[in-house]
Amino acid sequence: MRQVILDTETTGLNPEKGHKIIEIGCVEIQNRRRSDKHFHQYINPHREIDDGAFEIHGLSNEFLADKPEFADIAHDLINFIKDSELIIHNAPFDVEFINAELKQLGKKWGKLQDYCTITDTLVMARDLHPGQKNNLDALCNRYDIDNSQRDLHGALLDAQILLDVYLAMTGGQTDLLLDEEVQEFIPDPQSHKILDKRPRLRTILPSDNESLAHQQRLEVLNEKSGGNCIWMKLEKENEE
Repeated sequence: MRQVILDTETTGLNPEKGHKIIEIGCVEIQNRRRSDKHFHQYINPHREIDDGAFEIHGLSNEFLADKPEFADIAHDLINFIKDSELIIHNAPFDVEFINAELKQLGKKWGKLQDYCTITDTLVMARDLHPGQKNNLDALCNRYDIDNSQRDLHGALLDAQILLDVYLAMTGGQTDLLLDEEVQEFIPDPQSHKILDKRPRLRTILPSDNESLAHQQRLEVLNEKSGGNCIWMKLEKENEE
């Protein structure tokens, strides 16, 4: 399934009190790689922005005065996210705001859940790291992801950062591949050599410090993969 990372910025915290979306940012993932497709739009909310919200994202009413309304961009947004797995950090917040905007456009627009499935990375992070901070900044620190440009929150920037966090939490990018595609290796029959006459290789056992470092590394991998580290599973099977 096609995946899309989404984030929003708003005038405040509660759409039931009339707060509105003022920025939406989306980036697309194809085969666990960031594609060249994205959606980004500032939106005129036609209402004042709370001081607390302004301190977070820095978007002013003056800046948004000439931007389109949500109704003007709704069709393009739905087309971009339709039939995807929508990945959001603290999804209930963004989903509630988008559904409130869709509701104002009329019943025919339905809800966000009618167009795509939704995955909440905050729920994933809490399962992986119970009892720890799991906001976006904390996850960037935990997974060594550069967020140095994040002086203020921004929907597109946060979506791009969340993409890297999501890939790290779910096993990392396929960055060990040298090519975009793995090509089948076909050996050259003329290149075969007779190896059965080689001297036996000497076995060198790891030191205690090396064994400890290896075990600590496996525990980190096991935590990041949600308990799916294959090496630890094999060691456990061998012990049994």
